[in-house]
Amino acid sequence: MTARPVKRSLTLRGHRTSVSLEDAFWQEFRRLAAERGQSVNDLAAEIDAERGLSSGLASAIRVWVLEQVKQRA
Repeated sequence: MTARPVKRSLTLRGHRTSVSLEDAFWQEFRRLAAERGQSVNDLAAEIDAERGLSSGLASAIRVWVLEQVKQRA
């Protein structure tokens, strides 16, 4: 795993975009999406719709993943 962010391509509501996420966040994001029965694109679109304009999508995904992990602890 790399600690440096890696650019990942996503499609949100028919539009291509990319986010830069560290491997640890990407792996956990993929696992959580699968656990919920969602694609990473669908989950990212859901997070994107809820984030508002106060943060970027990559930051919103990191915070969402962290909140999910903390809820399980």
